[in-house]
Amino acid sequence: MITRTASRTLAAVVTAVAALTVLPGCAVSRGQSSIGEYVDDVAITSAIKARYIEAKSVDATSVKVETLNGEVMLSGFAKSSDERSSAESIARQVKGVKTVRNEIVVRS
Repeated sequence: MITRTASRTLAAVVTAVAALTVLPGCAVSRGQSSIGEYVDDVAITSAIKARYIEAKSVDATSVKVETLNGEVMLSGFAKSSDERSSAESIARQVKGVKTVRNEIVVRS
């Protein structure tokens, strides 16, 4: 029997693989100079989302992650300022992240 955490991690990996195989043609339109940079950005986004799924402190479905040339932008909604801060902290710890712009809004 697959545990809930393993199931979520598997879902994140499957999503990442699908993105890596389907989306590389979009690299030039997103501003990267190579497909390799685009793949790196997709890997960063996927790693952040996977960590959100594993973390109990962040609702992965409420936070949008976008990465361009290693610069991450977080948007969406958090239930508290602690969740907002945790989302940023988790994103900063992912390999390849250069900067994080946190635009998450705390809903009261």
